[in-house]
Amino acid sequence: MTHFSLSPLLPWPWIALLACIGLVLSAVVIRAGRRGGWFRLVAVLALVGALLEPQMIIEERDALDDVVAVVVDRSGSQELDQRKSQTDAVRAAVEQQLKHLPHLDVRITDIATHDTDGSALFAGLTRILADVPPERVAGAILITDGQVHDTPEGSKAGVRSLGFKAPLHALVTGHSQEHDRRIVLIDSPRFGIVGKDLAVRFRMEEVGGDKRPVKAVARRNGVVVAEGRIRADEDIKLPITITHAGTNVFEIEIEAASDELTTLNNRAVVTVEGIRDTLKVLLVSGQPHIGERVWRNMLKADPGVDLVHFTILRPPEKQDGTPINEMALIAFPTRELFETRISQFDLIIFDRYAHQSILPIGYLNNIVRYVREGGALLVAAGPEFRGSQGLASGPLAAILPVEPTGAVTETPFKPAISPLGLRHPVTRALTETQGEWGEWLRLINARAHKGMVPMTGPDGQPLLVLSRENKGRIALLLSDHAWLWARNVNGGGPYLDLLRPMVHWLMKQPDLEEEALRAKAQNGQIVIERQTLADGVKPVTLIDPAGRRETVTLDAASAGLWRKTTPVDLLGLYQVKDGDLTAFVSVGPANPKEFSDVVSTTSVLEPIVTETGGAVLRVSTLPAGPVSVPRILRDGRQGQYKGSDFIALKDNHGATIRGVTVLPLLSGWHGLVALLLALVLAWWAESGFRRPEKLKA
Repeated sequence: MTHFSLSPLLPWPWIALLACIGLVLSAVVIRAGRRGGWFRLVAVLALVGALLEPQMIIEERDALDDVVAVVVDRSGSQELDQRKSQTDAVRAAVEQQLKHLPHLDVRITDIATHDTDGSALFAGLTRILADVPPERVAGAILITDGQVHDTPEGSKAGVRSLGFKAPLHALVTGHSQEHDRRIVLIDSPRFGIVGKDLAVRFRMEEVGGDKRPVKAVARRNGVVVAEGRIRADEDIKLPITITHAGTNVFEIEIEAASDELTTLNNRAVVTVEGIRDTLKVLLVSGQPHIGERVWRNMLKADPGVDLVHFTILRPPEKQDGTPINEMALIAFPTRELFETRISQFDLIIFDRYAHQSILPIGYLNNIVRYVREGGALLVAAGPEFRGSQGLASGPLAAILPVEPTGAVTETPFKPAISPLGLRHPVTRALTETQGEWGEWLRLINARAHKGMVPMTGPDGQPLLVLSRENKGRIALLLSDHAWLWARNVNGGGPYLDLLRPMVHWLMKQPDLEEEALRAKAQNGQIVIERQTLADGVKPVTLIDPAGRRETVTLDAASAGLWRKTTPVDLLGLYQVKDGDLTAFVSVGPANPKEFSDVVSTTSVLEPIVTETGGAVLRVSTLPAGPVSVPRILRDGRQGQYKGSDFIALKDNHGATIRGVTVLPLLSGWHGLVALLLALVLAWWAESGFRRPEKLKA
């Protein structure tokens, strides 16, 4: 490559001044008609040229390859219908054409979405061109179904965000006549108060098809709670109830059509974390004793507990002659607590309570009904439990899981975890410190005729009994000496680790269920846990978002707990089943953006592609037709990078300089000769030198 350059010997203003003076003087001489004026002008120009020192530069260059990026969409929606085979065919055809174009560095990358929310092709395009100067980019080609979720705006700013000035082309798989239904969540809560109702708003959208009303089903933790028929583009408000603390999974599913692209987006999942507003607890202590402070302090320390505590100081039958008006005692509001407001309490605790004519039979019957309808009862028994005035001798005997023998063991003993307790979630964690526990001094002897006995006293007698009664639950602690652990007597013990899980079990906390199936997502894998009191578990069934089933065998993790970690390859809601137990887990987003809209489209990419001068072309117009890949040219025709049968890449004419030769034009001897020649000619013209005239004969 050859070009010219100047290397002035003087600053430009001085050269300009000298040139102006010379030109003015030359013009004056020429205008006056004096001989040699034009030669003076030539001399001035030669002098100015010498001062500018013009040079001819000859560069030896090696052509640089331009870079073209080919980004292939391998997201989940590209697996639908014929798109995978179309994508493979287009990729091969594009690669073959680019291979035969000169001076082109072809970079091809496949973008999957196993760990991202949606198709992020432009992020992949940025990565593949990160080390390429913008002036070397010849263009980019996207092979996709058009559902790209990180597309820049179709504006000049959007084009600038690409980082290069070259055409962007899109070859779109799929076809223009596709049918699909999908659920769109408009408003979905993330948190809710246990026992309260919330509302989920959603609608069904349909592309293609006849848009007839379809069946919709709503489930809570796998159980159907509502069903009906809905129309396309109609907003639906669905009331949901939060039944328990922790994760509540609500699933909305619509009927599938026979010719749909996929049914993955026919289902939407709403995960709501249940939060207890306030746990309302009624604690009734039958008499003042040192152990009642343990219950009170534990419950008052929890800000989520609203505690109502009564201690019976003077039962009605006690007569000591003290006038009533001189007693600073509050009357026990039995009717308000055990008839009017009993259903408002989440838990009732009787601590060393005896009948003592405080609660009539009718109120005790109310407690029985309260438990059977879903309430919780905890009894901390003392010596009075065994007698005729004990709770086990009245109406509560119908729901209590034990029958007292009438004996009391009052010798020191260390509580022990039973074989069942080693597997029970309430007491399993206590085994780590069991050898360090202090002694208790009293046990109320009883026979357990139902329920579970996770802790025992001397000779294997029941110490802690847990039982279910219809919808409710009962816990019975057959000793009033838990306070010895709280006071650190003989080394104390983990009283909070015993009492709190016991209360939480009564409140039906999911992670304390004896028979439970749980699943959680972790680094692209699913961790399945099976809690059981049995000696072993059967394999569980894992159902992926596409409906495929897989049998998973769990491994023993600890007593009563079985676990298995299994890898997964799809985003969405997974279901784990073991008989009647079902667990749900969402891998990635609960409702992946990748499957929110799967219909092939050109409208998403068209604005940004058009702004770069590129083309958006479908590779097939039929559902199962052959692909049609346009010709790829090295450079556009008169700046056009697209046509009816071609797409073009930009030729940047890039090169590296291998060598440079500089040839001075008016410097050195060249300039001196030109200047002397101009001066000699000017002198000759001014001297009046003429050829001699011939003599006449």
